[in-house]
Amino acid sequence: MHHIRKHRLLVILTSVVFGSIIVSLVLFALRQNISLFYTPKQLAKAKIPPKQLIRVGGMVVKGSLRHSAKGKIVQFAITDLDSTVYVRYRGLLPDLFREGQGVVVNGYLVNNLIRAQEVLAKHDEKYMPPEIRHLKEARV
Repeated sequence: MHHIRKHRLLVILTSVVFGSIIVSLVLFALRQNISLFYTPKQLAKAKIPPKQLIRVGGMVVKGSLRHSAKGKIVQFAITDLDSTVYVRYRGLLPDLFREGQGVVVNGYLVNNLIRAQEVLAKHDEKYMPPEIRHLKEARV
């Protein structure tokens, strides 16, 4: 009987250890795939290393869109009503991109300017995070 209890305890402990390892690996893998973004207010307070790729989301400020002379570079501002951050992007903007529209940009923060590598336009307005919803209602 004593031998059966030791065996049962060993099986339970082994299961707990392997289960913990599996859960840890899954959580670590999911953490790398979570795509959160900063709002301009959060970005102003964050200490971000210069070479870290970041995502910033907000509303494109009306009247802020500027195209370069050759049209390949665009600059615009993103706001969350508390803070504004300026974006510089080389490439074609998404068809749904417009002033007053929600966007998420991926890029690097260089001298308080986001050098974007990708611009994503928000298209489904049925669901909006609370941070963005109040911006849309304010018609930024």
